[in-house]
Amino acid sequence: MPDRQHRHLTKFLAASVTFFFIGSIQGVLQMLPPVRAWLDSIGSPYGGPGHMIDPLAHAHVNLIGGVMMLAMAVTYYLLPRFTGSQIWSRKLEDVSFWMTLMGVICFYGSLILFGVWEGILLLEYGAESVKEVHDIYIPIGAVSATIMGIGLWLFLTNSAMTIYKARHNDDA
Repeated sequence: MPDRQHRHLTKFLAASVTFFFIGSIQGVLQMLPPVRAWLDSIGSPYGGPGHMIDPLAHAHVNLIGGVMMLAMAVTYYLLPRFTGSQIWSRKLEDVSFWMTLMGVICFYGSLILFGVWEGILLLEYGAESVKEVHDIYIPIGAVSATIMGIGLWLFLTNSAMTIYKARHNDDA
């Protein structure tokens, strides 16, 4: 019989698997010769719009979306067992999940969207055409990365407070 008290952690695992799947598909697609040639022609992996797609988008969807979501699930599952204390805040656990999820989706999406858009402009109209679009990307990328970062910091805060609470209770 499954342990229903940990059902809330399945969303972390589902997100992790989904992001790994997306990252795997992107990895395969960007190695296809026509796609690789297009990415190389727009600056991948060394700079330019191609750099936003490979390696930045690919790395973030796999590492933050896949690995970090898995690490969050494992931590939220194991930390109470190691400390003998419940997670400091279940609400903060949920907020950390949703902020990280939305941040990864928006950041990944903005890297892909603007990488492709700028790449098309670069090839069609030259380097000068990319600047205006890049000026739009910067605040969108910054906001989505900030949301993602806040989600990760909330996770770290919740984990640290759980450990602190367990140590404080041991001293009493």
